Amino acid sequence: MRSRSRMSVRLRATLAATAVVAVALGVASAVLVGVLAGSLADSAAAEAERRAALTAALLAVPSPPVPAGEPRVMVGPDVVVRPARPGVPPPTSTERFAVASRPVLTADGELLVQARASLHPAAAALDTLRSVLLPGVPALLLLVAALTWLAVGRALVPVSAIRRELADITATDLHRRVPVPQARDEIRLLAETTNRTLDRLEYAVGRHRRFVADAAHELRSPLAVLRTRLEIAPSQPLATEALADVERIQRLTTDLLLLARLDAGEPPEHCEVDLGQVAAEEAALARPRTDVRPDLLIDAGIVVRGSAEHLRRLVANLVDNGVRHAASAVTVRLRKQDGEAVLEVEDDGPGIPADQREAVFDRFTRLDPARARDAGGSGLGLAIAREIAVHHGGTLAVAGGPPGALLRARFPIG
Repeated sequence: MRSRSRMSVRLRATLAATAVVAVALGVASAVLVGVLAGSLADSAAAEAERRAALTAALLAVPSPPVPAGEPRVMVGPDVVVRPARPGVPPPTSTERFAVASRPVLTADGELLVQARASLHPAAAALDTLRSVLLPGVPALLLLVAALTWLAVGRALVPVSAIRRELADITATDLHRRVPVPQARDEIRLLAETTNRTLDRLEYAVGRHRRFVADAAHELRSPLAVLRTRLEIAPSQPLATEALADVERIQRLTTDLLLLARLDAGEPPEHCEVDLGQVAAEEAALARPRTDVRPDLLIDAGIVVRGSAEHLRRLVANLVDNGVRHAASAVTVRLRKQDGEAVLEVEDDGPGIPADQREAVFDRFTRLDPARARDAGGSGLGLAIAREIAVHHGGTLAVAGGPPGALLRARFPIG
């Protein structure tokens, strides 16, 4: 069952059609040979019977007596006449001849007419039929298999086109639709149903994105006012805690708004950005943990095309993540490799387990052991960083650890 499940629909249909035709041809060939053999044998027996009857009719008139010393009289090459002897059974057919016997009463007594017909023509006809069937049936099966393979392949061409289009559709291009074949068959219904499903999915995702963007946008103004009031309010522990919470909500709304723009497929900028300068400036910014200062190993002259604002955000998120989880050291490296700009941020913290290397890029994902100090993170930093990398035609992945964590981003140069 497992080996069959690995077969394609095209192969299964070809094997099934060939097997059905093979069984049908085998049964038909066996029946044809059997019927023809019986028919030819009956024809030979009928011919022998005809000869015996004809000879008996000729002998049924007065004729000279048969001499006692001549028990057999050859009337023809395949007809023998002899005196009838009681108790002696008439001869039967052999493999080479069909034999017929007929007694006849003449003026000289009762005689036995024996006639035969050769079975050689029947055997020759069967041999000819077998010589045609033996190579003909396999050749016909190969032809059936080839035609079925081609026919099923042509029938599945629209399915392959639908599959390729669906494989290319992502969350950023839900406006695309699968091709609808002209033939009015089940595949056309499948394509139309798929497109209607994509319509509903695009509408639902669009509503979700608009809601997130609108909510984040609407929250920015009242949060800014609230932060201003808390900053000018008299210094109290409660006000300080409220200000910290407001700052966190502001960061969260900014992150959600950025994700909404990235999800909506906002066209990327195509400015030349000195990635080394961006990485150095962002890594040098002050952070809540003053005991960890990132070490910089940055090659000069590495320029990529994209949005300087987004790339700054990517570097900031990676460095923030490294500083937040590091034990004592963070290293930021930038180099050229294989025609790409490779940005790496490595820390000496607890690291990311191998089975969680993709989960850390999910939105609102926080790994408990690695986020013991993370009181202010929202779980969107690495998700935003990967979205920005993909938006610039690059990649972001966990490339090492534990112990420690190594995050590596690659971007095309130029």
